[in-house]
Amino acid sequence: MNILQATQAYERWSAQQMPSVPDDLRLKHAMMTQSPFSFLRATCYRWMQVWPEVCADLATAPSLRSVADLHVENFGTWRDSEGRLIWGINDFDEACLFPCASDLVRLVASAKLAGRAERLAVKLDEACEAVLTGYLEGLRAGGRPFVLSEQHSWLREIATNSLRDPVKFWKKMVALPMVQETVPHEVTNALEQVMPEAGLSYGLRRRVSGLGSLGRPRCVALAEWRGGKVAREAKRLIASAGLWAQGRQGGGPLLYQSMLEQSVRCRDPFVRMQGQWLLRRLSPYCSRIELTALPKKRDEGKLLYTMGWETANVHLGDPQQIKAVQRDLAARKAGWLRKAAKAMIKATVADWKEWAAHHAE
Repeated sequence: MNILQATQAYERWSAQQMPSVPDDLRLKHAMMTQSPFSFLRATCYRWMQVWPEVCADLATAPSLRSVADLHVENFGTWRDSEGRLIWGINDFDEACLFPCASDLVRLVASAKLAGRAERLAVKLDEACEAVLTGYLEGLRAGGRPFVLSEQHSWLREIATNSLRDPVKFWKKMVALPMVQETVPHEVTNALEQVMPEAGLSYGLRRRVSGLGSLGRPRCVALAEWRGGKVAREAKRLIASAGLWAQGRQGGGPLLYQSMLEQSVRCRDPFVRMQGQWLLRRLSPYCSRIELTALPKKRDEGKLLYTMGWETANVHLGDPQQIKAVQRDLAARKAGWLRKAAKAMIKATVADWKEWAAHHAE
């Protein structure tokens, strides 16, 4: 099965679980041609499909609840129940049981492919060392969330730089088009429950965001509340692409909520599942951080080390598997991560070239 066939098969599988948004799906297909990094972000289903063949020696690594679509732009900030600014993995749309090594390989591969798009300046060896060191040290320490108050001042500077200015953020929210179609009653009910006040008047707006989830219904409730704007988003979730790659028919269980609850994490109290929908608060500092929003002066190695540690925070949500993970990684030959990342980069670039050539015709 080539990338064109895989995409068609995956989208048919997805359509059995929810109606897609055709315009967003066409946009996704176009964005997949832009760069190997954009392609990687948009095609978790392909990664999960080719992984067992390309990285056969890692397929036997212990499985646990994995992020599955981890990459260097799947990190962001939010406010916890104490109002503190927290940094960490931003979403778990594709979370599933999968060999632990896949998240590490995918994170490293994404760093290198982002470098090709001139967003990260890091060598493959350096990326591997930073991610793996952060991950192993995070596991040994039992994890620790990244609270950007007294500590991690360098990360706080990255997370609160001028490109995430509140004025620009709310101007962008106001510019979103109004929803024209009928929104299911279950969605409006869910949004109203996470508003700061009952009976608040709001407008429903259409938001296009992300890459992997493009094509799935989502809407934003935007309101004025006590002198300022507030926004809540509802996004439709479907079963992980990992289940499709395993040949599962008709979807399967969603792990998003368990990832939130069981990871080593300072949770955003506004992020939760309700039925098949994910609810979250949107604000200037409750959103994903794009690499283009990072300041030019930054320590790439330190950032990747921190991403590796945060991956450990998530994997520690499966505590019964951690000893097995540590034994497995300790027994592997030096350079295993580099070898696997290089192989998956090669496979991803080959698929991207085929996809781009087809869409150029």
